[in-house]
Amino acid sequence: MIRGLAFHLTAATLLRVSAEGVATALVLTVQARTGHAATAGYLQTAMTLPYVVSGPVIGNALDRLARPRRAVVPMALCYAAATGLLLTMAGASPLSAALCVAAVIGCTEPIVVALTSLLPRFVPADRLSRAYGLEASSYNVAAIVGPGLAAGVASLAGGRYAGAAIVASAVLGLCALPLLPFAGPDAAPGQDASGTAPAGRTAEAGQAAEAGRAVEAGKGAIAERDIGEVTEDARSGLAEMIAGGLVVLARGRVLRAVTVATTLAWLGFGGVAVTAVLLAQHVGAPASAGGRLLVAMAVGSLLGSLASSRFLTPRHGEPVLVGGLVAFGAALAAVAAAPSAGWAMAAFCAAGLAEGPVFAATLMLRQREAPPDRLGQVNTTGGSLKIGASALGAALTAACADAVGPVGLVLAIAALQFAGAASGWILLRPRRPRSVP
Repeated sequence: MIRGLAFHLTAATLLRVSAEGVATALVLTVQARTGHAATAGYLQTAMTLPYVVSGPVIGNALDRLARPRRAVVPMALCYAAATGLLLTMAGASPLSAALCVAAVIGCTEPIVVALTSLLPRFVPADRLSRAYGLEASSYNVAAIVGPGLAAGVASLAGGRYAGAAIVASAVLGLCALPLLPFAGPDAAPGQDASGTAPAGRTAEAGQAAEAGRAVEAGKGAIAERDIGEVTEDARSGLAEMIAGGLVVLARGRVLRAVTVATTLAWLGFGGVAVTAVLLAQHVGAPASAGGRLLVAMAVGSLLGSLASSRFLTPRHGEPVLVGGLVAFGAALAAVAAAPSAGWAMAAFCAAGLAEGPVFAATLMLRQREAPPDRLGQVNTTGGSLKIGASALGAALTAACADAVGPVGLVLAIAALQFAGAASGWILLRPRRPRSVP
């Protein structure tokens, strides 16, 4: 188990570093080649939008495959190849062609998140909690290292080469994938794909343990990138998978409020990568400093998530969600007045500190309010709505960047956080019973 988990974390973390850094690398590459970083927003939309459908489908299929290696390795290969091709074409080829390649990334990148669902196949049930804790840390590390790598390479070699380390990370992760102890869904933890347990280990039937504490410890699957986990109740088809989750989200007062609030917030969050690069230039720093701003936010988010895992309780989920969005918006609004890159970095770190608890509260409230047999659909559908909103936000950022400038963009992003908090607060208020005359 220890060796299998080590191979899993190595491959998954390297792939996630690539997935987390590709947006930053894309903006820096486009800025260096065209001088117009906002154009990368359209490419980011094309990368993100297919997630809405491909995420649930890939997660659902991976749960059902008896030999997941046959799907995981080719899909990761397609992701790595498409990422390299896009970073080569961005800003140097017609936008329409680059958009098509970006869409391929959106169709294959969810495999990076869906790897999480393989853990129960080789980790015993009594050790899953620890394994999921390490898995959550993998996402946090990737969220910090990915943008940092892109920004570092851009500082040293120029923005045109910002994607070199991102592609290299994807290739290294791809090379480590075949070492994972893949097993079928019915295999006992510790067995390989043939169903044979290693010497000295007793085969035990294991099921996935609830990873609440571990997921709360950090940005697990970001995105889940927030949509990677699909449980057994979501295996009856794509239409039912999405429709069933929407029904639950719409009917529950708390789930409805959480969904509306976070979807509005992520409509703004989708433009953060482009805005960070434009803000860096606005305060007189090089474009690569935008990557450092994103790293500062990721570090703050990690610290906020770790604090949440220690102090956040289910009964405090609603006020933490609303208050966290207000704090997130206030920190981003403060960036507009930052006189230097150092102050902007501090504000981005503060924004991350507020965003980490919001994510943890979102997961906690979904788990608390969703019916047990619908939790997978709720996570999948809620995550899809957030990812779709993020894609739309990236496109709006690209379209409006020239008109409103970086200060206008960051204020608009902050305003959407306030709008999300206000909507959540209004929807969370219990209805007063009508008085009977």
